[in-house]
Amino acid sequence: MKKLMSLAAKTALGAFLLILLLSIVSLAPVDHSAWEATVLARELESALNAIRTQTNVVVGQLRAGFGRAKLTPNLGATVNDPEQGFFQALPLAGYGARKGRPATGFHDDLWAKAVALAVNGRTGIMVSADALIIPREVAEMTVDRLKARGIQRSNLYFGATHAHSSIGGWGRGVVAEAFAGGFVPESRAWFARQLALAAEAALDDLSPAHAGVAFFASTNHVKNRLVGERGSIDAGFRILKIIQEDGDHAVLGSYSAHATVLPASVMQFSGDYPGAWAATMEKNGCALALFFAGGVGSHSPRAGAPAWEGVERMGAELARFTKAALKQIEPTNHVAFGLVTLPLRLPALQVRISDGVRLRPWLASLLLPVEKQTIVQALRLGDATWLSTPCDFSGELAMSLAIPEDRKRVTAVTSFNGDYIGYVIPSKYYHMAGYEPRTMSFFGPQMPQYMVAALQGVYQAVW
Repeated sequence: MKKLMSLAAKTALGAFLLILLLSIVSLAPVDHSAWEATVLARELESALNAIRTQTNVVVGQLRAGFGRAKLTPNLGATVNDPEQGFFQALPLAGYGARKGRPATGFHDDLWAKAVALAVNGRTGIMVSADALIIPREVAEMTVDRLKARGIQRSNLYFGATHAHSSIGGWGRGVVAEAFAGGFVPESRAWFARQLALAAEAALDDLSPAHAGVAFFASTNHVKNRLVGERGSIDAGFRILKIIQEDGDHAVLGSYSAHATVLPASVMQFSGDYPGAWAATMEKNGCALALFFAGGVGSHSPRAGAPAWEGVERMGAELARFTKAALKQIEPTNHVAFGLVTLPLRLPALQVRISDGVRLRPWLASLLLPVEKQTIVQALRLGDATWLSTPCDFSGELAMSLAIPEDRKRVTAVTSFNGDYIGYVIPSKYYHMAGYEPRTMSFFGPQMPQYMVAALQGVYQAVW
C-alpha cells in the first residue's frame, strides 16, 4: 500500500510539474506597459519623421474615372471557374453561426467599385467591395494584376462595406474559416480579379473632373453595441463627390454602423444596407456610389425594422440624407492631392485565455497566422481626408483623433484596407469579457494608442 501511495504521489507531482512547465512555456501575463515606453512608439516616430520630409501632396487639375465589376458569383456550376465567376458552391462570409454552409442564391448583386484620381502626375485608386473585408491575400493578388498598369500597393486605397452576407471561402486558417467558411482557392482569385477589373475600368475612364465634400449626422441609424448608452457613437456620414466633365458623378460615402441588419439565418448573397444605399443613389442619377465601412468597431445599425425591410428602409433613408447633403457641395477642379502609405510593425500577439493571462506569441501565432507588418494610409483630395485602417476600427477611437472637422473639411476613418488584424477598440474596454474586447482584440492594450498615433501622423503628413 505504501508503495502504491508513493507511486501515486510521484505521479501527481510529475503531472503538476508537467502542467507547470507547460504553463511557463505557453502562458504569460498580459503586457500593460505604457505605450510611450515601447520600442514601437520610437519606431513610429522615426517613420513619421521620414514621411514628413517627403513631398506628400501635389496641387493641380483633377482627373477622375469610375469603374465597376460584378462580384456576385454564379452557383451550381460543374467546376469552379474564377475567370467567369462560376462556382459549384460558395459559403457566405460574416457569421460563424452559419457553420460554413453554402449560399442558396442571391437577393441583390454584389459589386466591386473604384474611383481613380490623378493630379499633377500622381495617381490613386479608391476601391471598395460589397464584402466582409478585403483579405490581405486578395489585396496582394489585386496588386499583382495591376502591376502592368504601373499601379503599386501605395496607389490603392482599399475598403469594404463589411456586408455579412457576401462571398466567403477566401480565407485559410481557424479564424478566417470560422467567419468565411471553408477555404475555396478560386474564391480568392475571383475576388481579386473583380477588384482589379473595377480599378482598370476606372483608370481607362480618367477625364477632367471636379470634387467636393459633404457631411451629415444620423444618430437614428447607429448605436454602441458594446456598452450602450454608457459609450459614445460616431454618427457622422462622410461624403466625397466626384463630378466628371460630362456630368457623370460618383458619390463615396462612409458610415460607422456595422452592415449586420441581415441576421445569420439569411443564406442569400446581399450587400445589406450599404448595398441598398448605393442602389438607391444610382437609381437617382448617380453614376457610381461606393460605400466604405467607417469605424464600425462596437457600432451596430439601427434599421427600424428587421431583415430585408430594415435593409431597404435604412439604405433609402441614408440615401435621402445623402442627397440633401450633396446640395452643400461647392466642387472645384483645382485640388490638393496626396496618398501616403505608412508600414507598421505589429506588436506581439496577446491572445488571452483570461483577463490577465495570455498565450505566449509563439503559440498564439499558430492560431492566428498574421503577418508581422501592416499599413495605415491617408488620402487627401481637396478638403476631404480619408484614413484607412486594417481592422474593425472603433468609431469611438475615430472621434478621439482630435482632427479638425466641419462641413467644409471632412475626415473619414475607414476599416478593412486590404489586411485584417482584428478589432481595435478603446483600452478602457480591454478588461471586459466578450467578443470584441476578449476574442477579437489580438494585440493587447497598447494597440489603440499605437493606431491612433499612426493615423494622426499620416493625417499631418497630407496637411
